[in-house]
Formats: sequence, structure tokens, C-alpha cells
Amino acid sequence: MKFGLAFANTGPFTGPEGAAAMAQAAEDAGFSTLWTVEHVVVPHGYASTYPYAPDGRMPGGEEFDIPDPLIWLAWVAARTRSIRLATGILILPQRNPVITAKEVATLDTLSGGRVVLGIGVGWLEEEFRVLGVPFEGRGPRTDEYVAAMRTLWTDDLPTHEGEYVSFREAICLPRPVQHTVPIVVGGHSPAAARRAGRLGDGFFPAKGDLPALLSEMRTAAEQAGRDPSAIEVTWGGSRVVRGAGDEALDEVGRLHEQGVSQVVLPPLAFEVDGLREKLARFGDEVIAKAG
Repeated sequence: MKFGLAFANTGPFTGPEGAAAMAQAAEDAGFSTLWTVEHVVVPHGYASTYPYAPDGRMPGGEEFDIPDPLIWLAWVAARTRSIRLATGILILPQRNPVITAKEVATLDTLSGGRVVLGIGVGWLEEEFRVLGVPFEGRGPRTDEYVAAMRTLWTDDLPTHEGEYVSFREAICLPRPVQHTVPIVVGGHSPAAARRAGRLGDGFFPAKGDLPALLSEMRTAAEQAGRDPSAIEVTWGGSRVVRGAGDEALDEVGRLHEQGVSQVVLPPLAFEVDGLREKLARFGDEVIAKAG
């Protein structure tokens, strides 16, 4: 079982020293992956429902730093050696897919092949309006953007003709060190599970009925002629963080039996010294024993 640390680019870890210290502490403790979040803007008084809190509002109000995830990860890449650098998630339909493919490939090159691109369709309609991007149709747009980016990463003369993006023999260098970049589909809805089954290298539901979501994903993969077992499952709704030692290991074992390969935890503390101590303890008591 692998372990990741979520919300990495938030709170006291948004700035240069906090970011580097947190990333190094996670790497030293045995965490495999850092996961960043994204919002370009948070429109004041937004009416859209945040799906991961009972009150429908993002924690922390409307005014808090959210550094661009790819730039933040580039800084962290230079201060770490092996921990993988993930977006959890990048709101793909808001972005130009050609520029995004270039940025991601560049980060993968500079980091020595450590990038994991977690994507989602987004929920904050008001943010889409600010960016001048239609909220409607963001699902099909996401699917097409994934195909276009993979073409840019892998083909000698990348060509894509679609409804949302088209290019012909558009050489985009550098290419990722990994040849392509693994794409993890985030989301807790059946639609997200089906998208992961159709086109994802991984699936990252942050909450929800895990068995039902995995069943939906596996069915979609089989219908698309893909091997469901090849899709890595990352679970963000775990109770592992609430305990340590045997309690956490038991929960990890149950998740592994369901097909989960990686458990992602929120930060265990919001100040650097305390975080280092808690991550090191978790590394000793859980990560080192979970295998």
C-alpha cells in the first residue's frame, strides 16, 4: 500500500519554506505522493455547492492562498528527490489542453519523471464564468482534452481533430520522461467512476460509496475493452488518519482487499514542526508496516 498527502499546497505550506519543509518531511516519512488542489479564483458569494463539506462551503471561507499547482510542484520538485508530484485535482476543462500538456511535460522532465496528473471536471460554476469557459459540456470537453494531451505527449507528429480542440502535426517538446504522464480521474460521482474506467490510469474518489464506485469503474473499463485491474485506485475518504498502529493497519488491509492501492491523508498538522513529528510517527507505525 502507498500513501499520499493531500491539500499539500494549502495553509502554511503555500509559501516557499513551508512548501519545501512539508514536502521533505513527507518524503522522509515514506509518503509516495503529494497531492495539490486548484482554484484559479474563488468568486465572492458563490452559490455553487462544494461537494466535500456538509454545509456546501469550502473550508476556510473565500479568502485563502491557493498557489497554482504546477508552479508549486515545480518548486517542490527542486527540493525533493523521489516523492511523486500529483495534482489532486487539476480542473482540466478550464485550461487550454495544449498549454497544459506543455507545462506538465516540462515538469515531468525537470522532476525526473515524477508527475501524476489528477484531473476533474470542476464544481464551481462561477469560476468557469470568470475564466470565460462554459460550465455546460465540461465532461465531454475533459474527455477530449485527455486524448489531445496524450497525443501531444506520445506522437511524433501529433494530430487531433475534435469538437473542442484541433491541431495537425503540432510537435510539442519536451516529451515526458515517463513517455506519457499517468492520468488519475478524480471525483465521487458515477460519471467520474465511468470516466476513470474509460480513460484513466487511476481513479481517485475523495468520498462516497467506495464499492459501488469501483464496480461502476470496472464495468466501464470492461465495456471499453480495458483491464480494470490496471487502473490504480487512490482512496481519499479513509478513516486511517483517525488512528495509528494496529487500528490504521486494519483499515489499510480492508481497503487493500477492495482494490485500493494508495491511501491519501489530509495534513496531520498545520505547522511545520508538528507536521514533521506526526508524519514521522505515521511513517514508523503505519507506512513501514503496511508494505
